[in-house]
Amino acid sequence: MRAIEITQPGKPEVLQLCERPQPEPKAGEVLIRVHAAGINRPDVLQRLGHYPVPPGASDLPGLEVAGEIVDGDLGELNNSGFQKGDMVCALVQGGGYAEYCAAPLAQCLPMPQGLSAVEAASLPETFFTVWTNVFDRAGLKEGETLLVQGGTSGIGVTAIQLATAMGHRVFATAGSDEKCRACEELGAERGINYRSEDFVDVVKSLTGGKGVDVVLDMVAGDYVAREIDCLADDGRIALIALLGGAKANVDLGQVLRRRLSISGSTLRPRPVAFKGAIAQKLREQVWPLFAAGKIKPVIYKTFPLEQAAEAHALMESSTHVGKIVLQVV
Repeated sequence: MRAIEITQPGKPEVLQLCERPQPEPKAGEVLIRVHAAGINRPDVLQRLGHYPVPPGASDLPGLEVAGEIVDGDLGELNNSGFQKGDMVCALVQGGGYAEYCAAPLAQCLPMPQGLSAVEAASLPETFFTVWTNVFDRAGLKEGETLLVQGGTSGIGVTAIQLATAMGHRVFATAGSDEKCRACEELGAERGINYRSEDFVDVVKSLTGGKGVDVVLDMVAGDYVAREIDCLADDGRIALIALLGGAKANVDLGQVLRRRLSISGSTLRPRPVAFKGAIAQKLREQVWPLFAAGKIKPVIYKTFPLEQAAEAHALMESSTHVGKIVLQVV
């Protein structure tokens, strides 16, 4: 099969087209003929040598795919109802930038009706991440508010749409007025330009001085102290990336007095059973929102598989709004 490999840590040019054997699905896995694969920030980190491949996972980049089940473990323990020939999207530990990819059956979801393979490939990584961090870990509840840092990223677009569709007030930061308007078109009540506005002041003003209940943070660094300042009492920060740095000086007195919580997680090394439980929740509670037209994929640009380097360069430019996807078929 054709695939994209990381020849050595470095710039996008280290992503090169290669020939690899088709993967052989293990027990509990299916083989997917990949039609499209999503691009994500962790792929860039892996290319740079900063995101180790979990033991036993493919060294090829790519954490989400959409395509056709062509082989694998579809026996007695198949509670999903999937069969050969079904079109699915899946979260994987690696190997997505290829014509074939092995995926745990538990981490497969049906391709939402009416969506293309490109659109479906943009879903798993962000929806799994947002659900487990915003709704499971941070416990965003009815009537609560959410601040999304980086509202026009793939994660941000998903968080805005999903929280809005579930009835929450959402605010989002972005790096330009144009991107702020894009956040608002997706459902955010207010896009906040972090280059010209203080998100703490804006959030406090919009919430009558209370602050937000949950912050989805992919920045970290000096943002954490400011996020604490804009949290409501009993507020929670869900930390999912460290784009602004791994260290922060915070007022722990506020954490104690106002019963604040800071949690962090990465999804890739978690076991299949954990991810399978998320998939089931998404299938039950989120996938119907696609059919109802309440949420939709936002695709910024697609590239053919052999142009993975160009796709990574675009990802690193941060000029996109929504997802970047590799089209394989």
